[in-house]
Amino acid sequence: MTDHIEDHDRGLAFDLATLQRQRVGRRRALSWLAGGSAAAVLAGCDSSGATETSAESVVTPAATPTPTPASTPTPTPTSSSSACVADPQETAGPYPGDGTNSSSGSTSNVLTQSGIMRADLRRSFLTTTNDAGGVVVVLKIKLVNVNNACAALAGYPIYLWHCDRNGHYSLYTAAAESWLRGVQVTDSNGEVTFTTYFPGGYDGRFPHMHFEIFASVAAATSGRNALLTSQFAMPAAAISAVYAVTSLYPTSAANAGSSTSSDMVFGDNSAAQIAAMTPTFTGDPTGGYSATATVGIAV
Repeated sequence: MTDHIEDHDRGLAFDLATLQRQRVGRRRALSWLAGGSAAAVLAGCDSSGATETSAESVVTPAATPTPTPASTPTPTPTSSSSACVADPQETAGPYPGDGTNSSSGSTSNVLTQSGIMRADLRRSFLTTTNDAGGVVVVLKIKLVNVNNACAALAGYPIYLWHCDRNGHYSLYTAAAESWLRGVQVTDSNGEVTFTTYFPGGYDGRFPHMHFEIFASVAAATSGRNALLTSQFAMPAAAISAVYAVTSLYPTSAANAGSSTSSDMVFGDNSAAQIAAMTPTFTGDPTGGYSATATVGIAV
């Protein structure tokens, strides 16, 4: 008698192969594989962890708008630029879920789990299917090579993760959940799109999202393999508008850091770097936001 292997135990390589078979467009599926073969998945284990410490003050909320509806906005097209900035390396923080640290004595590595290859991050996909809730954000990320006239980079996995509207991180401070984490592979235009929620504010940090860039799907099994680990800063206007929706974000306005300059991560970056690390947002808390960001790496 042989053991039966469930699909969710097969890992990232199985995910990619399944998605390839299901896609009607063969050309798009092949572009996902351009960055590397779907090799066997290995989980790392380490007891070390980064810590994020204090920033100060709070974001002042605007007048309270109507909470977000269920509909998802259409992403704004990403425009090309004649110049691009290399995003700086930043801490992955204490909640990466990428195999580089431990929580409660065990290593969390969502990158080895089937289901992590997804564009919609709003629900958990491991032990529950709970929805994190919040104001919808459709984020389009364009990856470019700063060593080659800002040329688009195809076939690079991007892992995006961030806290929920209450400042909690899945797998850690919300240990039973796996929402607000996912991987997409850049297409022929160097782009990926994630549907997620606006992150909440918590004590010690300016509102942000985390991301990691990998050279191939085969490499996207541990944060130790990342070409770049960095963060996006949320725009101040969107922070004020979203955190005014206290029915969804009850503690964020009182807890979030007030500026990038006083933040322990963003504070030592140049104005050009901060501009590149801050996505452009259009929309409002009622209808949700479309956001775009260009990430530059040197390859």
